[in-house]
Amino acid sequence: MPIQIHVSFRHIVHVLLVILLFIADVDVAAPRSIINTLTDFSGDLPFKLETGYVGVGDAEDLQLFYYFVESERSPENDPLLLWLTGGPCCSSVSALLYEIGPLSFDYSNSNTDTAPLILNPYSWTKVANIIFLDAPAGTGFSYSISSEGYPTTDTLFGAQVFEFIKKWLVSHPKFIINPLYIGGDSYSGKIVPIVVQQLSNGIEAGDQPPINLKGYILGNPVTDTRKEHYAFLEFAHRMGLLSDRIYKSAARNCKGEDTDDVDPNNVPCIEDLKVVNEIEAGRWLTKNWGNKKEVKKSLKVREETKTTWTRCNRSIPYTFDVQSSVVYHRNLTKKFLRALIYSGDHDMVVPYFSTIEWIESLGLAIDYDWRPWFSDHHEVLGYTMKYTNKKYQLTYATIKGGGHTAPQYYPEECFRMFDRWLAHYPL
Repeated sequence: MPIQIHVSFRHIVHVLLVILLFIADVDVAAPRSIINTLTDFSGDLPFKLETGYVGVGDAEDLQLFYYFVESERSPENDPLLLWLTGGPCCSSVSALLYEIGPLSFDYSNSNTDTAPLILNPYSWTKVANIIFLDAPAGTGFSYSISSEGYPTTDTLFGAQVFEFIKKWLVSHPKFIINPLYIGGDSYSGKIVPIVVQQLSNGIEAGDQPPINLKGYILGNPVTDTRKEHYAFLEFAHRMGLLSDRIYKSAARNCKGEDTDDVDPNNVPCIEDLKVVNEIEAGRWLTKNWGNKKEVKKSLKVREETKTTWTRCNRSIPYTFDVQSSVVYHRNLTKKFLRALIYSGDHDMVVPYFSTIEWIESLGLAIDYDWRPWFSDHHEVLGYTMKYTNKKYQLTYATIKGGGHTAPQYYPEECFRMFDRWLAHYPL
């Protein structure tokens, strides 16, 4: 009687992928470390944290640092999310410790330099494997072997991320068949669509490894810089932060100019914006965290990373060569993908109505129109719409009262949104 062997389809695919990588003579031994304890956190970490570097660019001169947290539910089945922090050039610590990661600062026991770390009960790693990436080179603990590697652009940034995720998956073959999503917030709204388009085009061309790309997620996304900067005026007026007189004067004198790049000869506009700029504020506490020797040691940061750590590295020579990422979104609407776009409805950096405006410009069909979405206790958490174009689906949601970025202000609400969307459950 023949022996019956029962194996899962996933196991078969995984074995075939390992054989493929072996035949292709691919080096999968990317340097990485498992972190069991972390400075400022009491006891062993109750989740699996890995840190490491992946080399990209010519001769792998650019060494990109990442934090990888396995899903606390089912790592082998849950989706894999690559998360980019905005800025540009802001460390992924912003997302890891302030927004969607498994740890957060305990402000009740903080001092002027730092605060103890505690668990975040609303971490997105409850339901997903997440890679938090420091990119481009010079961001966070990422670095370039040569000084020539630091100057970058939006498109070069996107290329670094594209190469990173392909190499990361090769060195972590057990995650190749997990559903993959690319996500980010703020300025990464420019970069994520570039990466998704490159990945999608590569899949269609038969690139290896065979990535299981399912979609992308963007929070409070910068998309069209000029329009969003100018939309700040209208939002501040709507919220009662600017008087009718000041708003009308700024609208008349600035005439739709990018409020971050006003013509220096336009004196009336500059004078109006002095009043407007007084209402902008917001800084976070982390300037010394990444410079502590014990933090670098616990995270296995390389000695080659000699630059001073900063949450956002403004010294990187950066050229903004993508004025608007709408064209990338329009291209993606022709793909078999899902998208989740969300906004804190009190965000003055990227006002929600400017995000809705570019989404509407894509010309998608409306699956369901503007309606509230609720907590488990039937409280209104925000409003949502769903758009479709054949196999493409885009869900838009607001987080009631959320700022820039929404998970920092309302972590539980954002987790509920993410969890339901991942599960294909209506918000």
